[in-house]
Amino acid sequence: MKIEKLTENKIRVIIPSSELGETNINVHNLMTKALETQDVFSDILKKAEKEVDFHTDGCKLLIEAFSSLEDVIVFTITKYLPDKEVKSKKLTVKRKCFDNSSKQIVCQFDTFDIFCEFCNNIKNLHKLNTIDFVKKASLYFWKNSYYLVLKNVNSKCENKNMFYASLSEFGKVISVSDHFESKLLEHGKAIIKKDAIFVGVRFFTED
Repeated sequence: MKIEKLTENKIRVIIPSSELGETNINVHNLMTKALETQDVFSDILKKAEKEVDFHTDGCKLLIEAFSSLEDVIVFTITKYLPDKEVKSKKLTVKRKCFDNSSKQIVCQFDTFDIFCEFCNNIKNLHKLNTIDFVKKASLYFWKNSYYLVLKNVNSKCENKNMFYASLSEFGKVISVSDHFESKLLEHGKAIIKKDAIFVGVRFFTED
């Protein structure tokens, strides 16, 4: 298990498949055994407090769980300021799962700044080569949101789960038709037509 402190209020927990048996975590449990998973989260929070000084006493928590078809699970845990009337933690769990066989991915970002935060996160993932993972990436603006369209995705790329986890953290992956990009071209505005992630990492991230 690897715990990364993203901000003062957010951490990421990565559990590889080799450790799933030891932690008794799997995708089925996340959906059907709420009480057991809350016990698991309590253990994770105790470890996070010890390793990265992430204290959650009295806080409300949002826990997003991303899982690949290979049973690699990534938790993003966000804490909110304590409510004076809240005496115990409230856990809200959301599960996100990607179809690794898909050759096209569309991710929606609420703002351009959030897209830039995504690019900055990708920049810091030194083991991830996005050029090998996706051959075409375009960014569009439509109806007050930004859409990153990824085509010709290499589902066999090493460390692809790190990329999926980053998408899950900063954006919302949506299910669309094969003609969705044509709709964006017709009704929206192309912000970065080619190599959107490369351009974002190079020109819109922190040094």
